[in-house]
Amino acid sequence: MNRQRLSALLPATISASLLGLLMLLAGCAPMEAVRTQAQPVNAAALDAGKAIRAARADAEWPTEHWWEALHDSQLNRIVDSALEQQPTLKAAQARVRQAEALAGITRAATLPRVDASASADRERYSANSTVPPPLAGNYAWKASAAVTASYDLDLWGRNRQALSAALDEVQIASAEAQLARLTLASTIVRNYVQLSLQYALHDSAEQSLAQRQCLLDISRQRHKAGLASELDVRSMETTLAAGRRELEQIEESMALLRNQLAALSGKGPGDGDTIARPVLALQSGHDGALPAQLPAELLGHRPDIVAQRWRIEAASARIGVAQAAFYPNINLSAFAGLQSLGFSHLLDGHSAMAGVTPAISLPLFEGGRLRSQLQEQGALYDGAVEQYNASIVQALAEVANALVRINSVHEQQALASQAVNVAKRQQQLAEQAYRAGLSDAQTTISAQLTVLNEQQQQAVVASKQLENYTLLMTALGGGIKLELP
Repeated sequence: MNRQRLSALLPATISASLLGLLMLLAGCAPMEAVRTQAQPVNAAALDAGKAIRAARADAEWPTEHWWEALHDSQLNRIVDSALEQQPTLKAAQARVRQAEALAGITRAATLPRVDASASADRERYSANSTVPPPLAGNYAWKASAAVTASYDLDLWGRNRQALSAALDEVQIASAEAQLARLTLASTIVRNYVQLSLQYALHDSAEQSLAQRQCLLDISRQRHKAGLASELDVRSMETTLAAGRRELEQIEESMALLRNQLAALSGKGPGDGDTIARPVLALQSGHDGALPAQLPAELLGHRPDIVAQRWRIEAASARIGVAQAAFYPNINLSAFAGLQSLGFSHLLDGHSAMAGVTPAISLPLFEGGRLRSQLQEQGALYDGAVEQYNASIVQALAEVANALVRINSVHEQQALASQAVNVAKRQQQLAEQAYRAGLSDAQTTISAQLTVLNEQQQQAVVASKQLENYTLLMTALGGGIKLELP
C-alpha cells in the first residue's frame, strides 16, 4: 500500500475506532431504568354515585354560550364583553403564543443550521515572524467570507423528545386558556345571579321597613292612649333601626357586585353603575339532566383534565430527553469560503477553503447528575399522573355535588312555597280578626312581616336554582371540547 492511500485510510480508521469506543462506553454508562409508579385512572371504572346514576341522561352537552339559557340580554352582553376584553384572559392567550414560540425555538434544534459570515481587517505584520516579504513589516488587508453548516444527528432522539414536550406545553397552555375562559364566564354569571337576588331582597327589605314603620306608629298611638308602655315603643324603634341597617347592607352588596361585574368585564367601576336590574328566567328541563356519555366523555369537555393529560405526555417526553443524555452526542459541521490577504485575490479559486468537523461527546463521570435528572423526570411523571387522577375525581365530585344541590333545591322550593302559603293564610286570618275587632293592627302587621320573610326565603331558594345551573354547566365543561392525547 503506498503512502498516499495509507494517509487517506488512517483518519477513517481512527474515526471508526473512536466511534466504536464511544459506543462501548455508552453501553457502560450507568443509566438506571425509569421506575414510574403512578398509573392514569380509568374514569369509567370510578363509581359515579347515585346522584349521577339517578339523573336523566337525555341532555346534550352544554353549548359554548350556555348562559344564554338564562334569557337575559344584559348578561349576554356582559359575558361577551368580558371574553373579548378581560386582561387576565388575554394574558392566558399570550401564554399560548409564548408556548408556541418556545416550541419553535425547540424545533430549530432538530433542523440543520446554516450561517454566513464575512470580515475584513487591516493589520501590520511583524517583520520577524512567519509572514514573508513583501507583507513582512507592512500593513495589509485580510479578508474572508464563509458559510458554515451544522447538524445534530440526534441518534437517540433527545431533540425530538424535547420538541414533543414543547408541543405538549402548547396544548397545556391552550387548555388552560380555555379553563380561564370558562372560569371567567362562570364567575360573571354567579355574580350576576347574586345581584338579581340582592334586588329581590332589597324589595322585601323596603316592604318590611314600611311595615315596621307602621308598627312603630301604632305603638306610639297606643302609648299616648295609655294602652302600651314605653318599652313597647322602644322595642319597635329597635326593629326599625335593624330594618334600615339590613337595607343598607343590601345596597352595599349591590354596589360591590356591580363593581365586581365591571372588573370582570375588564372595565372601570363606572360601567358597573350602568348595570340595570337583572331579569333571569331558566326554563324547566335545563337543570338536573346529564349527557348520556358521562363520565367517559367528560374528560374531553373539561379543560382542567385535558391540561393535566397533556402534562403527562410532556413529562413522558422529558423522560426520553433525560435518557438520551446518557448516550453520545454526534454533531456534524462543515464550512466553505474564501480567504486572502488583500481584496484583489479574494475571489480567486486559490483563495477557497473548506472543511468538515464531526464532533462526538459522551458524558462519562457526572457525579450522578444524569441519573438524578432521570429520577427527577420519573418523579415529575408520577406527579403529573396523580394530578390527572385527582382532576378526574374532582370533576365527578363537582358534577355529583351540582346534582345534589339541584335535587335539594327542588325540595326547598316546594317547602318554601308551602311556607309562603301558610304565612299568607295566617295574614288573611289576622286581617279578618282585625276587621271583626278581635285583634289589633299590630298583630295584622306582624303577620304581614312573616309573609315578607317567607317570600324572602323563597327568593333565596330561586337564586340557588340559577346558581346550581351555573355550577352544573361549569362541571360539565361549559361547552368546551378539546382533544385528548
